[in-house]
Amino acid sequence: MSVKVAAEYVPKLVAVREYDEERDKVAVEELERRCEEGQQGKPSLVTDLMGDPICRVRPFPIHIMLVAEYGEGEGEIVGVIRGCVKTVTRGNSVYVKLAYILGLRVSPMHRRLGIGTTLVQKLEEWCKQKGAEYAYMATDCTNEASINLFTIKCSYKKFRTPTMLVQPVHAHYKPIGSGIEIVKLTPQLSESIYRRIFANSEFFPGDIDSILRNKLNYGTFMAFPKNFSWDPNAEIITNLPPSFAILSVWNTKEVFKLQVKGVSALAYAGCMGTRLLDACLPWLRLPSFPDVFRQFGVHVLYGLHMEGQHASRLMKSLCAFAHNLARDDVGCGAVVAEVGQRDPVREAIPHWKRFSWAEDMWCIKRLGDESEKCEPSDWMNRQSSSSVIFVDPRDF
Repeated sequence: MSVKVAAEYVPKLVAVREYDEERDKVAVEELERRCEEGQQGKPSLVTDLMGDPICRVRPFPIHIMLVAEYGEGEGEIVGVIRGCVKTVTRGNSVYVKLAYILGLRVSPMHRRLGIGTTLVQKLEEWCKQKGAEYAYMATDCTNEASINLFTIKCSYKKFRTPTMLVQPVHAHYKPIGSGIEIVKLTPQLSESIYRRIFANSEFFPGDIDSILRNKLNYGTFMAFPKNFSWDPNAEIITNLPPSFAILSVWNTKEVFKLQVKGVSALAYAGCMGTRLLDACLPWLRLPSFPDVFRQFGVHVLYGLHMEGQHASRLMKSLCAFAHNLARDDVGCGAVVAEVGQRDPVREAIPHWKRFSWAEDMWCIKRLGDESEKCEPSDWMNRQSSSSVIFVDPRDF
């Protein structure tokens, strides 16, 4: 489809249409490269979409990518946006259809023309056609340009501020606590447990079974005391261990890679020096700086939950186990987890403060006619009754 943009502040020769892989792939890659170059000048983390601009949304069953084209006929692609629609909880086992907006890019030479706003509006129209009741986006809380675009021009509301915790992958293995058993759960058992423990959380996906069976999912793992007799392979499991920790691992290496650019030669030498020393003298267990100056992949930890007397110790060992999985995966440079600020599991997740950030800004909007009045109990107008936010690994 092709829709002419009528807004006065947008050039008349701009049209928004659906992405065509055969026709647009090279142009979109070049656009994203120019956007990355425009952000340089200071140390920054840049993303490489591995030659497949739409790969970030393909794991979602309902997804789309739009491009903004400038010029007559087959004009220059000057903007791009991605989106998907999924069914999630908004608390207390209530499910709603939610649109997720990501990957908005506008050519540095065509900014401040309203192209970004138009792309968001066109994507929202598509999401409403697919039945979405709400739309949300996530960005770094310091990204004022993005926040202003969505909150001021597109009427989004600042909603939740989860915490992003990043653990670099070291040259050595992390120790697992003594007396702790770690087992891999089947997708069927994982789904059953997750639906039970996250029933009252926010953003828990209705298609969790599809996530757990996706090829990017490394598996779900549970840690519990060895002195507790519990068989995860039993046909019927009625009770969970009285003390346990659980998480799943999602491999984003097949979707995108990251790279740090813009550091000084002195900083680079210092960071690589600690990495070399750590590799040569692993028994010292130095907090080495990983090689993030070349493209590296990331493992995302999601579905993190812990219960019982030994919960914190079990979660720390389970995170160490996940780190060791990443260490054995060549090219994986970091393990990432995003959790609610008030989620008890937050304090048990190992991370580096210099890599992590306390607030990831999520903004939300109710889709529909402006004449519609939201009830006082509407999701976006109330505080969450749960401290837990389930972060969908497909959102990364």
